Amino acid sequence: MNDLQLALPGLAESTEWVWSDSNEEAHVTELSHATVMKAEVVEALAPRAGVYVDATLGRGGHTEAILEAHDAARVIAFDRDPAAIDASAERLRRFGERVTIVRAEFSRIAEELAARKIGVVDGLCADLGVSSPQLDDAARGMSFRREGPIDMRMDPDRGETALELIERTSDDELADIVFRYGDERRSRRIARSIRRALHDGELQTTLDLRRAIVRAVGPARVGGVDPATRTFQALRIAVNREMEELDALLAALPAIVAPGGVVAVISFHSLEDRAAKRALHQSPGWEPLWKKPRLASDEEAAANARARSAKLRAARRVQDDGRATPAEDE
Repeated sequence: MNDLQLALPGLAESTEWVWSDSNEEAHVTELSHATVMKAEVVEALAPRAGVYVDATLGRGGHTEAILEAHDAARVIAFDRDPAAIDASAERLRRFGERVTIVRAEFSRIAEELAARKIGVVDGLCADLGVSSPQLDDAARGMSFRREGPIDMRMDPDRGETALELIERTSDDELADIVFRYGDERRSRRIARSIRRALHDGELQTTLDLRRAIVRAVGPARVGGVDPATRTFQALRIAVNREMEELDALLAALPAIVAPGGVVAVISFHSLEDRAAKRALHQSPGWEPLWKKPRLASDEEAAANARARSAKLRAARRVQDDGRATPAEDE
């Protein structure tokens, strides 16, 4: 997995990093969030009168763009982060009943659509990964740039925290998580160091976690990437079961997207991209819109660092297997 993409999603170009050599703390300016590849997603979906799903509502940028593209389009938007839902609800209030926001993870999308008597939808988009507000909120524990609890949950009300995951796993189990989801070749050393810090009572905050990682691998960066980046990514993916949830969403697509409907998925690391490629490029019943994934324009990448690692794959459903029925209003 040496092609694993690593990014610090949501970082704006103007973000200022200040590292203290004495205590290794990082201080940054407030992060700003920009919707990634918004125009490309709308181009792929080509919204018309119908029902669309935004599987990752976030701050509402893609949902807003779909609703603006056609005044008879409706969107059912999903997210498991209550803070994101609250922020987006205000942003999207002007669209009234054309938008429905549901607090749910990927694995429940088919169930939630059925509960609203929606058989299939005319398109679906998913912008995977974490958002700038999640990274910027120290209480979420997503980032080593601000000191906070070792939490990392997308939904702060459900599931185990990253610290609880570390507490219940063995050295080998933790190392496997760091290697599998972070492609971190030094995972054994890192896992032992983290567990040692836990045993010594020195693992309370995100900065404690970063110090334990640095003790194992040293402070040197590889290609400008902080040594803790891969481990933080791996723990976040494991805590939120991100790959399992993505697999559940991709597996459900034939049942929830109508023939002729388009699915657009933006990924930020190669684990996600490979899953999207298998589902949309290598499975029967789907016609990719492009042979290779689209990347952000040079202008967008220059203005939004998060976009630099984004890959957009899109495909049209062309096979009717009998499971789909026309979309219905609530």
